[in-house]
Amino acid sequence: MKHILLLGIMLFTFSAYSQDFSSNDTSEAINDTVKNKKGEVLNEVTVTANKSKKPISVARSGIKVMDLPQSVQVINNEVIEQQQAIRLSEVIKNANGVYVGSARGGAQESFFSRGYDMSANNMFKNGFRYNAGSIPEVSSLEKVEFLKGGSALLYGNVAPGGILNLVTKTPKFTQGGELSMQMGSYSFYKPSIDIYGPLNNVIAYRFTASYENAESFRDYVKNERIYINPSFLFHVSDKTQITLQGDYLSADWTPDFGTGIIGKTILDLPRNQFFGALWSTANTKSSSASVLVNHDFNENWKLNFNSSFQSYRRTQTSTAQISTLDANGNWKRGLTKADGAERIFGDQLSLQGTFNTGSIKHQIFTGVDYENSIAPNYTFGFYDPATPGDLKTTEDDAINLYTYDYSTQSTVIPYPTRTTQLISTETQRFGAYFQDLVSINQYVKVLAGLRWSWQQSEATTTKEVIEKKNNVNVITTAYENAVPVTGAKMLNRAYSPKAGLVIQPTTDLSIFASYSNSFTPNTGTTVDSKPLDPSIIDQYEVGIKKDFWKGLLSTNVTVYQIANNNLAQTAQFLPDGVTQNVNNNFKELVGATKGKGLEIDITARPTEGLDIMAGYSFNETKVSKSSGTNGSLIVGDILARTPRHTANLSFFYKLPTGTLKGLTFGAIGNYIGDRTGGWNDDYLWTAVKPATTPATYTITIRDRDIPLEGYATVDASVGYEWKKISILCKLSNITDELNYTVHENYSVNPIAPRQFMVSLKYKL
Repeated sequence: MKHILLLGIMLFTFSAYSQDFSSNDTSEAINDTVKNKKGEVLNEVTVTANKSKKPISVARSGIKVMDLPQSVQVINNEVIEQQQAIRLSEVIKNANGVYVGSARGGAQESFFSRGYDMSANNMFKNGFRYNAGSIPEVSSLEKVEFLKGGSALLYGNVAPGGILNLVTKTPKFTQGGELSMQMGSYSFYKPSIDIYGPLNNVIAYRFTASYENAESFRDYVKNERIYINPSFLFHVSDKTQITLQGDYLSADWTPDFGTGIIGKTILDLPRNQFFGALWSTANTKSSSASVLVNHDFNENWKLNFNSSFQSYRRTQTSTAQISTLDANGNWKRGLTKADGAERIFGDQLSLQGTFNTGSIKHQIFTGVDYENSIAPNYTFGFYDPATPGDLKTTEDDAINLYTYDYSTQSTVIPYPTRTTQLISTETQRFGAYFQDLVSINQYVKVLAGLRWSWQQSEATTTKEVIEKKNNVNVITTAYENAVPVTGAKMLNRAYSPKAGLVIQPTTDLSIFASYSNSFTPNTGTTVDSKPLDPSIIDQYEVGIKKDFWKGLLSTNVTVYQIANNNLAQTAQFLPDGVTQNVNNNFKELVGATKGKGLEIDITARPTEGLDIMAGYSFNETKVSKSSGTNGSLIVGDILARTPRHTANLSFFYKLPTGTLKGLTFGAIGNYIGDRTGGWNDDYLWTAVKPATTPATYTITIRDRDIPLEGYATVDASVGYEWKKISILCKLSNITDELNYTVHENYSVNPIAPRQFMVSLKYKL
């Protein structure tokens, strides 16, 4: 009932919320600080995303938000601070249509939008794709930008649901900063620092850093993080600015795959109970360095060059995800050790300019980008030194989830490990694009663009060789002596067009329609052992953006349809066209999925100091066509981890005058609807008479969907600011709601219970 009530409140507030609670994009913030480097600081102005005054950095092209034929949402630093967010998933509660799909054993948070996973290629930091295998630091964020819909024209191989761009804080030519301390439930504490100012008339700096140490509502689960983020701004001239940024994160955390499942039922076990080995440990390290050069030839033409290097590595030794339980809850814990990394080099060169052909105005954006990714991934085996050829995959003794006893668990890894394999994958991406926003007049604008993408990847494998001799497994070639073998190159080429129409009857109203497509590279081969072409995903979108009362209320309503009409599925026949194929690596582009949705966004600032944000989204993404062969999806099945309904509602109020001036209070509600965890159902072909030609098979459907009910959480905060000191208190998940995130059929992690947080700040 409370879920329905919360959703009703959100829809009642509805008027379709704009999206920008931000002030300026990155380049504009730099320009503002440069213009005022002698000490005169511009007051920050909060504007809505529908306002046509400001472009946003995630759109790259300099196009104003009201001229974009797609939806945009921006959560700025003020909202992040009021929320006392410590994780990106908390910030995302403000972004309508984005939701956490899984927690992947506590290693990362996986986000979904419009039915598509954003974690592989759709997460960016300062405009560059970054490895989403770690949980990013929030304390250094200036804002989070969410560009909804298709963005392949600007970013290449990205899923059509939208992209998230994390924008870090930049230097200022005025002295300032703050010291802060966050403390909360489960021994959480986090001191942080943010200082900035000029080194001289040409160079400004900024330095942010934080340290986090916490236990968890889960027994024996701990987290320790250290983060630093220095940056420098060089005001070369009034036309040229260079920004250097770098950051480093080291996180020690406990792998936690949550609770257990028997069949499709999540077990009713204590939320705090931890079933991993007490010797489990993991570390994630990530770092980056980037340079951004902005040069204005004049007021109409701008050149941008960005270059970035990122490094990521995650090591983990633990028991594996909870799986293969028997009906009594017995489980032999699997043993796992992992070491995966990625190094990403990226360059972007772009030109934007405006010119007229007669009475028609053109705003063009063109450029090229290149990325090189090298991702080594080690595989390890546990073994008994007495029989090194025999790898251990599980502990010797089973545990029982119903009678689990911490006191009987070992704190020492039971077996030594050795490296058994290394797969190093190198991927190169190159793209060239051109886009033109044509203003036929002040009422009608047309956006047209095209991108050509080239992507190549190859994997080199080095692995040990084990052979059976006299019924004993013997290592005939150790990993250290193995010869690397490079596999065939996978090459994908694709064109990504985009077209949009924007009609603006007034300056505060935009009606838009757009078409775009994205591409997804496929694994496997055709039955002739040839590489598969990429799948092309079409997206159609129409919407309305409207500002009321000079921007005090901003709204956005969007309707969309996404269709993948050539989804890779297991091929039905072998090359002879008669023999049934049961090899999942042989595929053909015969499947299809279709998604449709509605998004409603609202932002309101009815009075000074009061900010209201609300949103509702509907999405239904189904399998619409399938080959019906081994491993293929089931027609009519809704994609896993995709709720039909999500909604958010929040308000924050700071008293601007009166006796209680400086008092702040607010609340945020978030709703995630019914969805399924696990895998989507698929066909299983089992040979009955394999000796016959062709073989005879029985066909069954594996039911691996895990039903999850919808849930709502509510957080509330209250605080007070006096001169340079402020205190803010928050109570999260007030109703102590219990629900789960599910990664495939494992890592069933319960959400956090009711918790308390307090933040103390001192402005320098």
